[in-house]
Order: sequence, then C-alpha cells, then structure tokens
Amino acid sequence: MLKQKARAIALGVLIGDLALTAISLPVAYVLRHGVLTRLFPSLFPSLLQPIARYAVLLLLILPIWGLMLSAVGFYRSHRTLPLGEEIWGAMKVAFGGTALLALAIYGLRLEFVSRFFLVVFGIVNFSFLATEKIALRLASRYVRARGYNFRTVLLVGTGRKALQLADMLEGRPYWGFKVLGYLEDDNGSEIRHDGRWPCLGKITELEAVLIREVVDELVFVIEKGRLQEYEQALLVAERHGVRAHVSLDIFPHVLARPILEELEGIPLLSFTTTPSNPTQLVVKRAIDLVASLLLFVVTLPVQLLTALAIKLSSVGPVYFRQTRCGLNGRHFTLLKFRTMRNGAEDQLEQISHLNEMTGPVFKASKDPRMTLVGRFLRRLSIDELPQLWNVIRGDMSLVGPRPPLPEEVARYEPWQHRRLSMAPGITCLWQVSGRNEVDFDRWMALDLKYIDTWSPMLDLKILLKTVPAVLSGRGAR
Repeated sequence: MLKQKARAIALGVLIGDLALTAISLPVAYVLRHGVLTRLFPSLFPSLLQPIARYAVLLLLILPIWGLMLSAVGFYRSHRTLPLGEEIWGAMKVAFGGTALLALAIYGLRLEFVSRFFLVVFGIVNFSFLATEKIALRLASRYVRARGYNFRTVLLVGTGRKALQLADMLEGRPYWGFKVLGYLEDDNGSEIRHDGRWPCLGKITELEAVLIREVVDELVFVIEKGRLQEYEQALLVAERHGVRAHVSLDIFPHVLARPILEELEGIPLLSFTTTPSNPTQLVVKRAIDLVASLLLFVVTLPVQLLTALAIKLSSVGPVYFRQTRCGLNGRHFTLLKFRTMRNGAEDQLEQISHLNEMTGPVFKASKDPRMTLVGRFLRRLSIDELPQLWNVIRGDMSLVGPRPPLPEEVARYEPWQHRRLSMAPGITCLWQVSGRNEVDFDRWMALDLKYIDTWSPMLDLKILLKTVPAVLSGRGAR
C-alpha cells in the first residue's frame, strides 16, 4: 500500500528523468565549451569537439541512466520516502552513471571526450534530477495539504502494532493517508486506550462499515496465530472491491524479509535475506558482463606477459584450476594464474603448521610452495585476472564473497553458510578491508554485511576501493 504507484505516473517520472538527463548534455557542453573557457582561459584553454560528436554519447547515456534510475527505485511510489533519500538517489544515479559512462568511453576509445566535460555533466545532471525531485515533492505536499490526493485507511486490529501503524500514518500527513478509525478484533487494547481514533465497530460488522464509510485501503494488523479469524473479513473486502492489506510482521524474530510471490496462481509468502529486486540484479549482471569483457580486453597484454613469465620460470601449466563453491554451494572450476610449484596442493598437510589464519582456511605469508614470479603476482592480485572469464561465464560476479573450497565449507559453522547465498566475487568488503589481516570471523561478518546491505552503488564503491587496495598490496599473501 505505502509503496504503490500508478504505472502511468511512474512512466511519466521515468520519461521526465531521461529527458532531463538528455538536456544535461548540451547544458554541460555550453558550460564547459563556452562559459568556463571564457571565465578561466588559463585552466581551460582548449575548446571541445563539435557538439554533434558529443550528441552520440546519448546512445550510451540513455540506457545507462535508464538502468540506474530503475535500480535506485525511482519507478516506485515516493509517497513515504524521505526527501533526503530521493536526493541521495539522484546523486547515486548522476555520479554512478557518469562513472559507468567514463568506463564505457574508455573501453570504446572515444578519445575526443573531455574528462572535465564528464565532471560537469555529472554535476549538471545531479542538479537537474535533485531539483526535479524537490519540485515534485513540494507540489505533492501542497496538493495533499489542501485535502486532495489522499486515501482513507481503515485498520482492523486494536493491539500494539495497530497503534504503531496509525501513529506512523498520522505523523506523516505528506504521505497522503488519513486514518478513519479501527475495527475491534479482541487482539489487544492499545489503540483503544490511546483514544485518538474512533472505533467504527467490530470485525464482524465490516460489511456495514464499508457501506457506510468511504474506505480506500483496509489494513489487517494480524496477531500471530490468529490468521484464520480474518478469512471472512477478507471475503467481505473482496466483495466490495476494497484493497485489503495484511501486516506481514507475524514472525517478529525472523531476520529474512518477506516477499509476496506467485507460482502459477498460487500465492506464496517468501522469506529471503538476499537481494531480490529483479531490476537491480539485472543491473548487477549487466555491469558484470560489460565491465569484465572490457577489463579482459584491456588487461590482455598483462595476461600474455604473465603467462610467458610463468612458463619460463617454473615447470607446470600456466593456469591453476580449482573446484570452488559458488551460489548456494554449486561447484565450479575457478581459474587463476599458477603462483606455486606444480603439485603444491599435495603438500598442504606438510606445511599446515604455517597457517596464519583462524577458521577453516589456509593462508601463509611465507608459503614455501610459492614461486618467485608467483609472489609478485599475488602481491598485485594479477593472479586473479583469469577469474574475469568466470564472471563472463556467470560462475562469479565482480563483487561478492570470495568463493571457498568445498572442504572449507564442510567445516563452516551454521551461521557462516549464509555467505553462500549470493554469487561469489573477485573482490568484496574483505578485499578492501585488509584481506588476510582480517581474522576469519570478521571476514565472515563482512560478507554477511555485504549481503544484507547490497546495492549496485555498494558494488561501485567496493570496485573503486579495490584499485588502491590492490596497488598497496595490503594483506596480500
């Protein structure tokens, strides 16, 4: 109820956002090409290429911004969303989209594009999007403050949760909901004792109330264990065509988020702790595919030199193949450049006393199995470049928990298995937090934090932090 929005309005807002983004390009061009060049000739002595060349960038900008706008949820109702979050969303779209645009320009070798033009474009786009969100918010609040565009809500329930919901709606009039009152269901008395809303009858009198009152939304605040009592009332709401909602907070101690799904007409109440927004997951996969292909091509000379160095310096294959656990424990073959002597896995038991990590993992800074070339590759994480192929294949993502060995998973504690509920990645929070300087429990906690707080912007932040983390070599073994 609180997040719904008419599809026509959502489409209009999305088209408006894309139109403002398209307008941002010529505005940024005029600012960089004309205004800044005249005001600061010493800083910007050169003029840009003709605007017709820059207009080609719209072929990249519109798809990228369309995905970004959908990923941050601008297509959903913002009736209940704080204005600060909308502005933060506009910032993520503008600057996150600009970063992806810069990556695409680099990969396509569009050398005529000015770097500072991209900075100006990002700032202009953010200014336009943020101004639009503020204007829409002020306009909607102005309309609702004068009694228009609000929906009436009837609560069914008298307990603590019903009071909390009524309080929330009453305290946020700009959401556009008006609580008519409540119906008794003998499941508590908190809302009755509060006295701010009238009792319009008992749950058995719902039909008469719907005939007498103008009710847009009906909310059943159901107490645990009493679901069956509300079936008849739901049938009454159905008969009158009134939208009915059921509070899903019936398992208060469960961490997983409830999601309503449908399987061939059968409604399912699903609980999940992993990201489930299909648009955001499509964006993640699209970024994985595009970025890994570009990185694979860009780093190909480095990979060829690495392969040659490995072949000339030690006996054995160039690539090291190892079975790892992926999404929900699926086994896949992980690729790495070989950094140890051939047959090093057979010697693991002999050097187990060198392990410097807690938990079911082995890490040793002075591993005697490592080759001279391998130490250099490990320090700069060059050995992990072949994993870009794993990302392209879909076994891995650019960002996600590192894929463990099956024998490591066999020794996990029950709470640690949840880190397998998301596709593994080349880099992650652990990678940018010190890698092997972090103990095993903290490593697991960082992976779970990533899963619980995941968003496309979090992936972008981790990717940007990975570069200095790799160059510093901190925690690499």
